[in-house]
Amino acid sequence: MRVNFNTMAELAAAARERRLPLHEVVIQREMETRSMTREAVLAAMRENWRVMQAAMERGIASEAPSVSGLTGGDAKRLFAWRGRGYLGTAALAAAARAVAVSEVNASMGRIVACPTAGSCGIVPAVLQAAVEKTGCTEDAVVAALFTAAGIGMVVEQNACIAGAAGGCQAECGTAAGMAAGALVELAGGTPEQICNGVALAIKNLLGLACDPVAGLVEVPCVKRNGFAAVHAMTAADMALAGVVSVIPVDEVISAMKEIGRAMPAALRETAQGGLAVTPTGKAAARRIFGKA
Repeated sequence: MRVNFNTMAELAAAARERRLPLHEVVIQREMETRSMTREAVLAAMRENWRVMQAAMERGIASEAPSVSGLTGGDAKRLFAWRGRGYLGTAALAAAARAVAVSEVNASMGRIVACPTAGSCGIVPAVLQAAVEKTGCTEDAVVAALFTAAGIGMVVEQNACIAGAAGGCQAECGTAAGMAAGALVELAGGTPEQICNGVALAIKNLLGLACDPVAGLVEVPCVKRNGFAAVHAMTAADMALAGVVSVIPVDEVISAMKEIGRAMPAALRETAQGGLAVTPTGKAAARRIFGKA
């Protein structure tokens, strides 16, 4: 039977009907749509995970600033602080790793867009947190990445994943939903709990503007990845505890689309509003590019 889904409800239903985990439904779809063997599909995602791991390690170890000088070294600082903060080691380590990957991106390093370069740190950071918390295997992480990918596909089909189209809610919001869903599945959550995790993560970031200083994916993007990673972990824990989103996930995604359409262009990656046009933001743009 051909595997297809366009909504989270359809993805969850396909998993229930086939008595399969969500990731397996996504794997089967990938095999069909890309005409690849199961081994090839798994190998490609495993390579993605290894690139993510390398980016986390590089970012945590580095104090080097980006070319613009706007970011760099914060991941290392936060990681060193992880045992002393209010949030606890797991959450702070995840935040640090999310910042790390985003700093690598800002330095033109190799990352995996997840779903975009601007939100590339969120999913890998929370999955590494799961590895350290539960000792889950690499195979389990790779499977969870397929769950995250399936969620991202649904959002892309029904709303958008680009800041230029829907603001940062579309980038970091989607990534937080992907991360939350992946964490719920890793913990043995049901398809319904996965959907609730996605809904809870996305709806609390609705309306988030994309206002990059100097038009670069650095401020506020890098640190925002850290916040969104912790946000995703919170959403996953809520869903696993039995908290239910009053608004179903597909309606949350539809709301994201409508909010993105309503956003002025100044708040959709144009650097013409928000933080980008503050006095400090304009001064940074002049320093970097010689213009406001």
